[in-house]
Amino acid sequence: MSHPHHPHGQHPGGHPGSHGHGDNPETIKETYARIKDDTSGKTAAEYMKNMKNQLRLVFWETTVGCNLECIHCRRLDVSTTLARDDMSTKEAFDFVDAVAETGKPILVLSGGEPLFRPDIFDIARYAVSKGLNVALATNGTLVDDITATKIVDAGIARVSISFDGADAKTHDDFRKIPGSFERSIAGFKRLKNLGMSMQINCTIAKHNVDQIDDLYQLALQLGADALHIFMLVPVGCGVQIADDQMLHPRKYEEVLNHFYDLSKEARIQTKATCAPHYFRIMRERAKEEGITISPKTHGMAAMTKGCLAGTGVCFVSHKGEVFPCGYLPVEAGHVRKQKFVDIWNDSPVFKKLRDPELLEGKCGECEYKKVCEGCRARAFYDTGNYLAEEPYCIYEPKLMRTGNKQ
Repeated sequence: MSHPHHPHGQHPGGHPGSHGHGDNPETIKETYARIKDDTSGKTAAEYMKNMKNQLRLVFWETTVGCNLECIHCRRLDVSTTLARDDMSTKEAFDFVDAVAETGKPILVLSGGEPLFRPDIFDIARYAVSKGLNVALATNGTLVDDITATKIVDAGIARVSISFDGADAKTHDDFRKIPGSFERSIAGFKRLKNLGMSMQINCTIAKHNVDQIDDLYQLALQLGADALHIFMLVPVGCGVQIADDQMLHPRKYEEVLNHFYDLSKEARIQTKATCAPHYFRIMRERAKEEGITISPKTHGMAAMTKGCLAGTGVCFVSHKGEVFPCGYLPVEAGHVRKQKFVDIWNDSPVFKKLRDPELLEGKCGECEYKKVCEGCRARAFYDTGNYLAEEPYCIYEPKLMRTGNKQ
């Protein structure tokens, strides 16, 4: 594949975590524990703004190898060929050192299927030894009893397992392997029984949009710590199913409002990812309810914002290319050629993404641009310009409604 990608719905961590007081790094869990009873929302808002552009989340495509043949993704023979370009163990360790030098982000070991890498547990242990909070994104089908124990023993803090539906038929039809749903469920339970923090991810598209409540119930029944939904991005793997599966923008809005309603139950951590509109909706709804957004009222969602590409998050491909996120195929640097810390601090691509005043179209005029920013990957897909307006947003900015354009 020429494009980077997150396997749809496979990135754990979700809520980025990094800095606390001054230069003393802390994870978002530590930050949240410190401010969770704050009702003013001021500390959370400052954390959300991330004015110093501290690195909070790194998604690393450790390999493109995978054991599934999902309809939106690479075939097995193609992924096996591409896997020859995966970083070596030494390169992987060097990259971990580079990440630790840059900050204290959550390091998400993703793929492909990261469990395809025979050295994945060595990499995880090494990253933990460097003080990084390590998460694993897996499809769950390879998690037998031995593998589950290895994952826990490696010091991995959270595992996400992706589901493409709330039932076997929906999931297996998408994955193209009968029985994959039950194998993922079994893998989930094995890890949960060993005390692992577990997360369910699901990319919402036409084939499963009516199953959100069922997915929520599944997460509760399995004892998941978090449910993250991802809105399909038509870039990379998503291009192949975009025409059939992309939701209409109005349906998109409806789904995010419903997910907000579910979040208010506070029975589980919920996060809408690749769905920057959610953070505008959250503020609209909170205003209607007369509620100040704070960790006390909205949990970790009060501490993050919409599109984080290149501002607190980046994606590193199996070959070492650095991108703003897994869906925005605009290269910001290459770890086999440059120092990662220099890429993060000085990349012209990242610098543009860090300035909301550069946003164009209605995103540039929107009063919510600093908490939403629109999906830069969807803008890129639609126009070839990652600073263009978000094409799947129905919201009309106040300046456009009143005609008081500046």
